[in-house]
Amino acid sequence: MRPDFTATDPLAQLTEIRAIMERSSRFLSLSGLSGVGAGVVALAGAAVAHYYLQSHFADGYAYLLGGSRAERLAALPFLVLLAGTMAGAAVLVAWFFTRRRMQQQGSCQPLWNSLTRRLLVALALPLGAGGLFCLRLYLGDDAGLVVPGLLLFYGLALLNASKYTFTEIRWLGLTQMVLGLLATLQPAWGVLFFALGFGLGHIGYGLLMYARYERPGAAGATGQSQAAA
Repeated sequence: MRPDFTATDPLAQLTEIRAIMERSSRFLSLSGLSGVGAGVVALAGAAVAHYYLQSHFADGYAYLLGGSRAERLAALPFLVLLAGTMAGAAVLVAWFFTRRRMQQQGSCQPLWNSLTRRLLVALALPLGAGGLFCLRLYLGDDAGLVVPGLLLFYGLALLNASKYTFTEIRWLGLTQMVLGLLATLQPAWGVLFFALGFGLGHIGYGLLMYARYERPGAAGATGQSQAAA
């Protein structure tokens, strides 16, 4: 529906213009349930990693940190495969729930568009640099900084991407960075901090966004539905 700029209420006109401009510059169809799904995937991955390390090393993750480079190399293929599987599953979950939300909003725009590409590039650049940096840490003598590094770089990626989607995502980014800094104080608790940041952090953020923007009757959901129209 085309906006009616002949309305006599200037405040209503400004609000409608602002909603249209925001929708054209931000990806606002990202579902909060995507965050919940990503968090569940992260918790499952952390549990699998914990079980694998406990079954292969005497003290699990803590032993791996103090082990030899050969031992870390032996565990690397499994950890890389697990990380890739988790990332792929999280992307599929995000695609499914976001696509469903766009259909519920009645949006006729394709999911893959220029705005989506800008959002993904904003995420990918810090994540790619962080992944290579953490791999170098793992192969060297600073394996205990891998999980803190992942949390810090992921937090930076979210902050970088927040200008293309909901501004609330910056708080998730800041939370990841704080957890990453705390994880440097207790490197042996890396799996726990991973579960807190990527697991519970995503679930909490997803539930908050769902309640604020998607739950039937929520003010944010009503406003976005009118903007989509």
